Amino acid sequence: MRLVADANVLLSAVIGGQAKAVLEHPAVESVVTTAATFEEVQEYASHLAQKKRLDLKLVLLAVAALPATIVPREQYKAALPRARRKIGKRDSDDVEILALALHLGWPLWSNDNDFEAAGIEWYTTAELLRRLSLAE
Repeated sequence: MRLVADANVLLSAVIGGQAKAVLEHPAVESVVTTAATFEEVQEYASHLAQKKRLDLKLVLLAVAALPATIVPREQYKAALPRARRKIGKRDSDDVEILALALHLGWPLWSNDNDFEAAGIEWYTTAELLRRLSLAE
């Protein structure tokens, strides 16, 4: 399984949430994201560390160790107008990650319900846990 990951699932994995089990599952071959999404993860890392009372250095190390490949915008920029039409009015911050999913034709992994009406294959962490037989 190959997935395009949104910031919320990557942040969950950083703090050892259930998303971490998805990332570590042998059936998950590849996880990619955009530079904008990764920057969002880095931006929220300090807030997350403070909120969860975690050592910031450890959280930043966990972010750096995420098994996600950043795909350059050049590779998916042709899909940006289509993504903007599909989700731009609902949440302009989601255009980049949707464009990457559209370009690759891979499922989008996000806990953001904005993707419900985007017309793509989209999974939440809970759905992936069930699909990978990791749910209790």
